[in-house]
Amino acid sequence: MIGISEIEAAAERIAGHVVRTPTVESPGLSALLGAPVTVKLEVLQRTGSFKARGAAAKLLSLDEAERAAGVVAVSGGNHGIALAVMAAALGVRATVVMPRSAPSRAVEIAESSGASVRLTDDMAGAFALMTRLQEEGLTLVHPFDDPVVVAGQGTVGLEFADDAGDLTDVLVSIGGGALISGVAAALRARRPGVRVWGVETEGAQAMSEALAAGGPRPVALASIVSTLSAPAVSQLTYDHVLALVTDVFVVPDREAVRGSLDLADHGKVWAEPAAGCLLPAARRVLERVGEGARLGLVVCGGNATTGDMIAWAHRFGLR
Repeated sequence: MIGISEIEAAAERIAGHVVRTPTVESPGLSALLGAPVTVKLEVLQRTGSFKARGAAAKLLSLDEAERAAGVVAVSGGNHGIALAVMAAALGVRATVVMPRSAPSRAVEIAESSGASVRLTDDMAGAFALMTRLQEEGLTLVHPFDDPVVVAGQGTVGLEFADDAGDLTDVLVSIGGGALISGVAAALRARRPGVRVWGVETEGAQAMSEALAAGGPRPVALASIVSTLSAPAVSQLTYDHVLALVTDVFVVPDREAVRGSLDLADHGKVWAEPAAGCLLPAARRVLERVGEGARLGLVVCGGNATTGDMIAWAHRFGLR
């Protein structure tokens, strides 16, 4: 289990390499949901998502031989962007493996940052190629199955705990689970009374299925939300969620896209559906906990393009 000391050490390591993103109350979202809402705006993080934190923490922890070998990562979009940008800044050669379903913008940014991008037919193939490249000598920067990466993502929770007002419930999206694992570890240490809730999208519910099965298991991926589409969670992230998270909700893709539109309309925040899924889940949290709830939302990333959002809104009949 990742402790507060590891997260605090990661915060010191990455200071100056990442942004301390704003934590602000949102009158618009508070009115929409009928309860006080505070948002942690990782959309304003370097590379447009929280992933820069874990990538920086891992890269800065490597020894000279590991750096010289070059690094490899698998990604549905945001981890690849983060690794490419942070590796370029630190002078490390990077290879990023993505499925063809990854956002084209993510591929463009990774390539323009100097990374070698390898595309596969699906996410399972991307993980397989990542493993093969690691076996050939590249240094792995795993998106979630790495304590250093989890501690880096946990710095989101450290800042949230320090900067937010009084909160009762914090919602965090789940892909492979590094973000919620780190955030939950930080919040439980700094604010032990706060409940942490996870959110996935249908067709990318690897953590929900792991919890139901009693451990990580492969899942079939069908969600449009590629940035949450891990083919399985890790034992590391499963253990953290099992111990520290109150419950995990699963949200349909349509509602995740609607949530992104609501974040724009009511919160004045541009966020991808990986963050949009928090809003329908927040309504379910409020139903569960009743009056007096004060919500915190980790708005994890904003790397969807206007074209993406228009296409998804049209597909689901949203305006």
